[in-house]
Amino acid sequence: MSPQQQTRADQPDNASPDYFGLNIPYMAFIGLVPEQLTTESARTRLPYRADLANSRGDVHGGALMSALDFTLSAAARAHEPGTGMATIDMTTHFLEPARGEVIIEARCLRIGASLAFCEGQALDLNGKLLATASATFKIVRRKRTGQQSV
Repeated sequence: MSPQQQTRADQPDNASPDYFGLNIPYMAFIGLVPEQLTTESARTRLPYRADLANSRGDVHGGALMSALDFTLSAAARAHEPGTGMATIDMTTHFLEPARGEVIIEARCLRIGASLAFCEGQALDLNGKLLATASATFKIVRRKRTGQQSV
């Protein structure tokens, strides 16, 4: 079976949620739930799963960084619908261990002709700040050939 044909046993094929207009299998794999997207902010939720835990049972930092990266990029895409965002740089500060479900909130600070600058935070369900992140994204626009986008 090729890697493209493999699916998680607990998910039917093509069961990926709509990630604000995108199909992102990795976000579906980690269980990220898209909640809200406006030009003001993006919000997602990462339910706790034991298979995303580190050796102490806390949510693994890599899972948190993945969720932050997507949510920050979504905040930028809200200003440039139909574009993609390629992460150039992301800085994350872990302040507290994530021991349960995590809410990720992000906003776009500035969007220019080719770059977007965003910041966000990961919170527990009581509003406790778990991590902060800032990122720079390259705006990836579809190339046009004649009248069609490619």
